[in-house]
Amino acid sequence: MVRLAQYKESERQHLLDLPCPTYASTPFVSGMQLSAARVALISTAGLHRRSDRPFAVGESGYRIIPQNVRTNDLIMSHISTNFDRSGFQQDLNTVFPLDRLKELAMDGLIGSVAEYHYSFMGATDPTQMEQEARNLCSVLKNDQVTAVLLVPV
Repeated sequence: MVRLAQYKESERQHLLDLPCPTYASTPFVSGMQLSAARVALISTAGLHRRSDRPFAVGESGYRIIPQNVRTNDLIMSHISTNFDRSGFQQDLNTVFPLDRLKELAMDGLIGSVAEYHYSFMGATDPTQMEQEARNLCSVLKNDQVTAVLLVPV
């Protein structure tokens, strides 16, 4: 990961100037027992299947990744020039821990693994992603997902 000090001054200032939202309160709700939860993954690794359209610069949408996807069918089109892809190339689970999630389900630590999982482009301004994230919440509810594992990349 590149440190801010390694960026050119203009790039560093751009990153520092990005808005960071503040909230009046942080609501907390108790969830169900994980052993009963249906869990989906949401990653910002810019992952998609080979047959899907690659992510574009500034894109706010997501790609759907089925539970039974083959590892060699996933592509990372993350557009950040400073993004290190070596972990993904060695082990998909570093950015999309689907195998680990399946193991947790087999061990009874979570109830089940959702049929579909999702990836956004992490190099996108988060404020531009809000509507797509809200839409995805409806999709997750329809799939009876009760918990998500957020994998920020």
